[in-house]
Amino acid sequence: MRADIDRLMEQRGLDALVVVGLDHVGVLRAYMSNGAHVTGGYIVKKRGGSPIMIVNGMETEEAAKSGLEVLTYYDLDWVELMNAAEGNPDKATIAFWAKMLERAGVTEGTIGIYGEGHLHEYISLVGDLREHYPQYRFVGERGRTLFDEAFMTKDADEILRIRSVAARTSEVLRQTWDFIASHRAEGEIVVDAEGSPLTIGAVKRFVRRALLDLDLEDTDMIFAQGRDAGFPHSRGEPDDVLRVGESIVFDLFPHEIGGGYYHDCTRTWSINYAKPEVQQAYDQVMNAFEIAVDNFQPNIPARALQEAVQSYLEQNGHPTGRSKPGTMEGYVHSLGHGLGLEIHERPSIGHLSHDTLTIGNVISIEPGLYYPEQGFGVRVEDTFVIDERGVLVSLTDFQKDLVLPLRG
Repeated sequence: MRADIDRLMEQRGLDALVVVGLDHVGVLRAYMSNGAHVTGGYIVKKRGGSPIMIVNGMETEEAAKSGLEVLTYYDLDWVELMNAAEGNPDKATIAFWAKMLERAGVTEGTIGIYGEGHLHEYISLVGDLREHYPQYRFVGERGRTLFDEAFMTKDADEILRIRSVAARTSEVLRQTWDFIASHRAEGEIVVDAEGSPLTIGAVKRFVRRALLDLDLEDTDMIFAQGRDAGFPHSRGEPDDVLRVGESIVFDLFPHEIGGGYYHDCTRTWSINYAKPEVQQAYDQVMNAFEIAVDNFQPNIPARALQEAVQSYLEQNGHPTGRSKPGTMEGYVHSLGHGLGLEIHERPSIGHLSHDTLTIGNVISIEPGLYYPEQGFGVRVEDTFVIDERGVLVSLTDFQKDLVLPLRG
């Protein structure tokens, strides 16, 4: 969480960090600015000090909502720097970085650069910065980064926002169930009152509107039917007509509108009835889901939950990523992942993970079985928080019924 950043900087030998970004609301910028919706600019933090935001003058009102000290480029003499550089913005930017660091009280030491931008620009910029300012050591980071570790646990304000997103997402699940249920079957296909077929594209448009009404934003949901449901990341074909008896994997992972915290949940539905093979797979996935939840305890290695699920599914004749690495049938993915400002964060809940599940984690649990050549896939997913008591609490308040009966 944010309170850990100074400790994480010290572990890495960082005297300061600079968060850079493109002209949209970036994840790390939002995290460091308490969720302020600011585009462009920089955030500079000296270890032990408070972050400073440097923004375009048009962004100052939004930036002020962060509660941080806010400066504009002109407060740091951008015009004078451009004149001295004879209008060359690349040269002016090099001088500008020195101004930023000095304003934050950083006169030497190791500077971590984080965020997002045009890779080629920052490769070039860092080389120039090192050449011009030998008193600084500019570094990047790979693997388990400072922000990966900070993101792993959420503070009370973050959890409150995630709970709100979860409640609204669950409401959209309810509305989508009711929308589909309001239709009727005509032979093997689903139609409305006028007899027009209901397509996957029409369902997705309904979901997107419902999300927007609740100040949430779709991030490319999965609504895949039949064989497509057998591929975990198939989004579904917009023109496909919904058919009774087919498995539908509906994976919904919206975030706060304009960028913000996510919720992640999946339900598998079969309209009017379920085929025997789908029902059997669904029952086993639900058993796997309960095994994961029942095996949880605070400070358990994340891999232990995945291994418990893999053992159960392997005993029931399904290949897994452990018993058959690279398989694209059976149980092919990890049990879950952390989420927050990004849809995939640490901890990772796979059998190769070295993460530990602790208080403050927000995680998904999402076992599934996939058999595309048999024409189906099944997945069930809730988002959970490990609360202050060390209890695993589901944030996804929607039923896990497989069969969705039509009543139109």
